[in-house]
Amino acid sequence: MIKVVRGNPSPEELAAALAVVRARAAAASAGEGSGAPSGPGAWSDPARLAAHRLPAPGPSAWVRSAWPR
Repeated sequence: MIKVVRGNPSPEELAAALAVVRARAAAASAGEGSGAPSGPGAWSDPARLAAHRLPAPGPSAWVRSAWPR
């Protein structure tokens, strides 16, 4: 059940909010058994930083290490 706590939404605004909630619920239930990474774990994994090649050693290697290609 959805309850409007503050304001007076139009029927279109309420329908849009309900559509978003339903889509999120459907995506969450469909993704449970897929084994796909979800949440912040995928983008905050330190291993993804080492996925690209490191710059060749040299005088400016430290600069190139901060700007991956």
